[in-house]
Amino acid sequence: MALATLWFWLVAVLWVGFFVLEGFDLGVGALHAVVGRTEAERRAAVETIGPFWDGNEVWLIVAAAGMFAAFPGWYATMFSGFYLLFVVILAGLIARGVSFEFRGKVEAGRWRVTWDVAMSVGSLVVPAGLGIALGNLLHGVPIDQNQEYTGSVLNVLQPYALYTGLTLVMLCLVHGSTFLALTTTDVMRVRARRLAARLAPAAGLVVLGFVIWTRLSEDKGVLISPLEACAILAVFAAAWLASENREGWAFVATTVALATTVGSIFVDLYPHVMVSSTNSAYSLTVDNTAAGSYALKVMTIIALVLLPVVLMYQTWSYYIFHRRVTTRPPTETASASQL
Repeated sequence: MALATLWFWLVAVLWVGFFVLEGFDLGVGALHAVVGRTEAERRAAVETIGPFWDGNEVWLIVAAAGMFAAFPGWYATMFSGFYLLFVVILAGLIARGVSFEFRGKVEAGRWRVTWDVAMSVGSLVVPAGLGIALGNLLHGVPIDQNQEYTGSVLNVLQPYALYTGLTLVMLCLVHGSTFLALTTTDVMRVRARRLAARLAPAAGLVVLGFVIWTRLSEDKGVLISPLEACAILAVFAAAWLASENREGWAFVATTVALATTVGSIFVDLYPHVMVSSTNSAYSLTVDNTAAGSYALKVMTIIALVLLPVVLMYQTWSYYIFHRRVTTRPPTETASASQL
């Protein structure tokens, strides 16, 4: 079962990687019409994530594929029980993906507004829906002795899961605002920096509430874990760093906050993969949902070969497209009325 444990943590890393990388994409998508007040500025905001967003979404596909291959029992119960939730998430992914391609196809204000709304709504639906799914894994849903989900849609929309969705939405918004501050110029840079400084304290309070709720509801005791402490401190640090015009370090802080928050969910979840609220004996674990040893060995070899290639490719793409996006010639300056 050592390989099963390894794959549980690999799946956790894939989920963390998705939220760290796609998190700023989602934040920018939700905030592009807030930071950008003209068409040129909104287009510039979208261009900051243009080279990255579709590649970052691959992490979600690989995370789901890893669950399917390494833990077929977990995948079957989770995706059948949360079917309607995943349909909504898929709709959000489609809406934002299509909006990237379609918003500039027609030179009409109403057309662009429609796709701007689709991008913003889709970018909020995705982290909210995935947060709800992850919150349900930890808090528990009705599962019987046959590893089958026996609840309804209302069981999925329990308060703790909804709050987990809110937590990830807030973190993505802060992550997106620090990314915009890091990748834009002039008035957009100032707006994004101010927005990050305002959003981060609110996100910090939400993360603090999430940690406290998790500690109390899961009987973990009042002492928070190092990951949870790091998540709380990182969000508040991002607020200070953004206000001090240190965009790079602010982005690092929001990256740490997202990684540690999502990572703490899986740390608290292990050795379970889904908790049963019907009976703790019916909970799904790493051991009772894992694939056979031969399948895990083959998957491990494939991952050792392909994962470094993917990481090198993404590192290269971020290096190539790391320059700031501007809406004006470098010699122009922003007027005070634009700020």
